[in-house]
Amino acid sequence: RHGYEQTSVEQIAQSAGVSRSTFFRQFGGKDDVVFADHEVLLAQLRDFLAEPHENPWAAVCAASVQVFRHFAADPELARHRYAVVREVPSLRDREIVTVFRYERLFDEYLRHALPGLDPIDAVAFAAMVTAVHNHVLRRLLRDTKRVPASTLTDAYDDLMHRFGVHPDGEPPADDDLMVASFPRRMPAAEVARRLSSLR
Repeated sequence: RHGYEQTSVEQIAQSAGVSRSTFFRQFGGKDDVVFADHEVLLAQLRDFLAEPHENPWAAVCAASVQVFRHFAADPELARHRYAVVREVPSLRDREIVTVFRYERLFDEYLRHALPGLDPIDAVAFAAMVTAVHNHVLRRLLRDTKRVPASTLTDAYDDLMHRFGVHPDGEPPADDDLMVASFPRRMPAAEVARRLSSLR
């Protein structure tokens, strides 16, 4: 009603039915109120990713979908916050940092779950998941139409196929690499014959 800058901590505490001191015990300031659910979500995602997952790439996508479902459950509240954040430079900066925290969580999880993974692959996949999530979420926030979670899951299916890490595997392609091993004593002609039969 009054805008972010014009609303005092006292007004927020009064509206919430708590004392000013209780407010400051729970939150460091007004910024923390705006992003409070992100702290809860990040903690939930850490717990989720700490569980065993058959496919770490799919686990990262599933974690991101959890965040989307949280905001999609109350799109009006999400849209109000989006409007406030867009108008206040300090909140926009805080949002950028918050988005990076999700990206870093996904990156660190992939490196831990897949020892030996090229860090560039971990960073790239984490960044793509986060970017796709934010694109679909902005559609929800900027439009009054419903944006189902399937929009995001379909996008992640495509992303995992593009990255070659989809849980369902990939159809064979012309440029696929095949690795075969043969006894050193096997004649080269027999190796060639067996390889040609695999085409």
